[in-house]
Amino acid sequence: MKMVFRWYGEGNDTVTLNQIKQIPGVEGIVWMLHDVPAGEEWPTDKIMTYKKWSEESGLHLEVVESVNVHEDIKLGLPSRDRYIENYKKTIAKLASVGVKTICYNFMPVFDWARTDLFKEMEDGSTALFFEKAKIQNLDPMELVRQIADNPDFTMPGWEPERLGRLSELFEAYRGVTEDDLRSNLRYFLEQVVPVAEHYDIKMGIHPDDPPFSIFGLPRIVKNRDDIRRILDFVDSPSNGVTLCSGSLGANPDNDIAAMVKEFAGRIPFAHIRNVKVYDNGDFIETSHRTQDGSVDIAGIVRAYAETGFTGYARPDHGRHIWDEKCRPGYGLYDRALGIMYLWGVWDSVAREKTARLEGSGQ
Repeated sequence: MKMVFRWYGEGNDTVTLNQIKQIPGVEGIVWMLHDVPAGEEWPTDKIMTYKKWSEESGLHLEVVESVNVHEDIKLGLPSRDRYIENYKKTIAKLASVGVKTICYNFMPVFDWARTDLFKEMEDGSTALFFEKAKIQNLDPMELVRQIADNPDFTMPGWEPERLGRLSELFEAYRGVTEDDLRSNLRYFLEQVVPVAEHYDIKMGIHPDDPPFSIFGLPRIVKNRDDIRRILDFVDSPSNGVTLCSGSLGANPDNDIAAMVKEFAGRIPFAHIRNVKVYDNGDFIETSHRTQDGSVDIAGIVRAYAETGFTGYARPDHGRHIWDEKCRPGYGLYDRALGIMYLWGVWDSVAREKTARLEGSGQ
């Protein structure tokens, strides 16, 4: 397991590269160009800026999250081919600076949704929170105002150019079924995966967050069956999944440890985080510790260790603790604590394996 840490760039993150480097076991950053609109080819000069930061810090930049997919591709419009060509060119550029994994998603309109970015918990910390009943009765524009009203940081998935077309996009998706969206994803993968394979890059689709429909929009990466179907679209090691325990864990029916075992070899990137799911469907993001949420984080990490996982992993969203003022879900302290919990489980499994081998005389 290669540990990485998401970083939003100088001037766009409260966490510094020097702080990241001090977290035990962290080898690289997870990055993206936040100011490049979805569908546009990534400029070489901006990519090289991240390469410079990477070299100066001693942290690699082998994981990109995300190269966003233009809505015309998701909708299957005639214009999609132009945007797919730009995507291929971006893959080639990223390969030239050492990128090995690209995370992306295929969620219509919204990449993720929460109803409260700083919900206070019993211990005084705050965390990202999803209130299911509120979403069911909420005007999408009100959700936009709540999330986009965060002037200090860019909010990936809630880019102004996308949100400015919200009414238009909802109209475009009217009548689009899950089968339609799957067909459009398959077309995209059939075009892009051979290019990624040529450059030895692995693509990892991110699950829907949350893993069920909101505002009547189709969702196609919700569970085990959805993921299996997508991996079968193009049978290539470059067609993989970014297995996110937090996104999938918002549905208690998802057995994520079982998915780790089933999809071993097709998981280039793991997002590991915990959520507490309530009986009414609400959920809040907790510490990474298994007992603090509804997701068996220890069991998931054990499954990765037992299947010989050699991909990239990052602690996903964390709480905001110790009065830290930071990007929602992306402070330093709780994610660093999360890393140490993940390493603790991983090291325990490794010690057990060593003891078994020594005991058997191998």
